[in-house]
Amino acid sequence: MPKLQGFEFWRTTLKGARYVVAPMVDQSELAWRLLSRRHGAELCYTPMLHAQVFVRDPNYRRENLYNEVCEEDRPLIAQFCANDPEVFVQAALLAQDYCDAIDLNLGCPQMIAKRGHYGAFLQEEWNLLEKMITLGNEKISVPITCKIRVFSEIDKTVEYAKMLEKAGCQLLTVHGRTKEQKGAMTGIASWEHIKAIRKAVNIPVFANGNIQHLSDVQRCMDETGVQGVMSAEGNLHNPALFEGRSPPVWEMTEEYLEVVRQYPCSLSYVRAHLFKLWHHTLQIHQELREELAKVKTLDGMAEVNRQLKERCLEEMKEGEEQKSTGGLPFPHWICQPYVRPVPKEPGSENGHPKAQVKTVCVKRALDESDGATEFLSKNKQKKKARNPNKNFNLEQKPKYIRCEQCGNPKVSYPNFTTNK
Repeated sequence: MPKLQGFEFWRTTLKGARYVVAPMVDQSELAWRLLSRRHGAELCYTPMLHAQVFVRDPNYRRENLYNEVCEEDRPLIAQFCANDPEVFVQAALLAQDYCDAIDLNLGCPQMIAKRGHYGAFLQEEWNLLEKMITLGNEKISVPITCKIRVFSEIDKTVEYAKMLEKAGCQLLTVHGRTKEQKGAMTGIASWEHIKAIRKAVNIPVFANGNIQHLSDVQRCMDETGVQGVMSAEGNLHNPALFEGRSPPVWEMTEEYLEVVRQYPCSLSYVRAHLFKLWHHTLQIHQELREELAKVKTLDGMAEVNRQLKERCLEEMKEGEEQKSTGGLPFPHWICQPYVRPVPKEPGSENGHPKAQVKTVCVKRALDESDGATEFLSKNKQKKKARNPNKNFNLEQKPKYIRCEQCGNPKVSYPNFTTNK
């Protein structure tokens, strides 16, 4: 039987999915996908898998795909990062029986993708991408899809999308930000770019970016004409987003922990999810942030959730929800998005141009006091769990006098005398 293509693939295999959960490293694991599906998601992606590691390491295959087979978890698209056509195809052949399509990641903007030469850092190498998709389309039994970021220029972005379609891409997910728009400089995604692509190609298109509520989903589909909408950050803060509900955070946490008990995953994944879900409340109950960082069992996490729930219920009884929201649209214990501040235009402040601007490198934000655990790298989170008093804020670390010759901290040595 020939494999389905384009709109036929979307309508039949993907069942006309409109509500899509994004591929998220260490965050779109099976338990989270199942939770999201139970609350309105119609299609999910695996976390991004490294094609080369997937080919050479049987344990990696088992842990990240083979052991996560579940009838409830379909339709499912497995996403790979790769920069070699042969390796990409080998990985896809090993995965094709466990998913409904293979997605090529062309959207990751992080430094690790730059070092590994994959994701959005391949978007200028059209010949290589054409070879990868063409070969995959020829050799693999399921359709090839792509997830991309846009160029600044709409015309170039449209030509890029048309090239991928011509090479054999059967569905395109467009994140309406450039690869430079990340972290503190994320900004607003451009639906104009997405709309232009949708008009130019003859395959289904999913939009990604600016999705915080269900109303955003319909507005995006109306404005861009896309077939579906993908959510990442919005889903992490409210897995019931596609239901149009904003439930109490403890309700989602309790349900998620139940799913994890049935479909176990790394405790670091669970902890990261709970930090996202409880983000707003943990700004108020700081001591429970530390508890959540330290606990090492699901029961321990459930106990922290119970304590947070009790405190919030007490606040509700005392009518303190308005006092503690900090400008949020809902009380802090309600699932709701975290909205990043819009980056300021270079050379302006409060809407007025500045005479001189010193450009600085904006790195990952730290908590104002001691380095919030949810913003630290996984390695630093482990160190923080072992030593809660460890401080990663460089501005608060002691300053050392540097050696004029080598640049290392200067050390004073005692004077020694020798007997002659």
